[in-house]
Amino acid sequence: MTDLRFLDAILGEHQPPPDGVAAVDGEALDAYSQVVVRVAELLSPSVANLRVWKRLGGRGRIEGGGSAVAVTPDGFLLTSAHVVSGTDRGIATFVDGRELDLEIVGTDPLSDLAVVRTSGSDLSPAVLGDAAVLRVGQLVVAMGNPFGFAGSVTAGVVSALGRSLPTRVGSATRLVENVIQTDAALHPGNSGGALADSSARLVGINTAVIGPGMGQGLGLAVPINAATRRIVAALMTDGRVRRAYLGIAGGPRPLPPRLAAEVDRQRGIEIVEVVPGSPAARADVRAEDLLVEVDGVPVTGMDDLQRLMDGSAIGRTMPIRVFRQGRTLTIEITPIELSA
Repeated sequence: MTDLRFLDAILGEHQPPPDGVAAVDGEALDAYSQVVVRVAELLSPSVANLRVWKRLGGRGRIEGGGSAVAVTPDGFLLTSAHVVSGTDRGIATFVDGRELDLEIVGTDPLSDLAVVRTSGSDLSPAVLGDAAVLRVGQLVVAMGNPFGFAGSVTAGVVSALGRSLPTRVGSATRLVENVIQTDAALHPGNSGGALADSSARLVGINTAVIGPGMGQGLGLAVPINAATRRIVAALMTDGRVRRAYLGIAGGPRPLPPRLAAEVDRQRGIEIVEVVPGSPAARADVRAEDLLVEVDGVPVTGMDDLQRLMDGSAIGRTMPIRVFRQGRTLTIEITPIELSA
């Protein structure tokens, strides 16, 4: 026969803690939980569930989805370019139940960022942070709509920094630099959603899950930093991002001791390929040249070069310094606009 004392304990509102464990207020949360709960409360009004419709030629259309983050109160949302690729219309749904029509303002597949705008005028914008100050092991919180489950929250840490994410559109290729790797669980539908620090500042836009299955603990986010802020601003004002193009491929390489002493740095860019007919080819830049300076600015890796190749460099002749066969040369080069 069941001992009614045990049944009373199960049915009762409170049970005593195990021996040796101090009792705490039922509403108390540990420090980790307090941070995650606080971030979720602050950020959830800013995160939207996107439903979009994509054309299939003459065969109708299919519905897709993802997430987005409000960045201004007057309707601008930031998301992943691949979420809205090929989209002709969509709806953004917020945690307060509002469903707002959206239009595509601009997309940049080479950074996997896009800006959309809804019909709302009183959104709760996220506070933008700076991924440049993140540290490996730091707590981060991801918010989005995995598999359509709106308002989902996961937490984890920054697993690694400085990752590169290759992107391609048409004949143009680019590396998204300083991508954030996190073990906060990400799934399809999280793309375009928020990655926030412990102060609920937006430090990344979730973009990809790596691995053959889902939930592998390898999620990537495009960082919010000085470079991506400029991309977002260009998308909001112009609907596109203009980039300059030299026509070289290369990678970082240690400089010979004499050259390192001359330029007072240890690394440069070894040029491994020059595209025929490109500005670099016309300027007689050659494979195996060591590029150390562009327009008076030192470069030690391709990310340095990419930062300099913004819209202001298009059509402007600039000097570059290369090391070739024991000599340092200054070459004049005129970038053109990168076309997809």
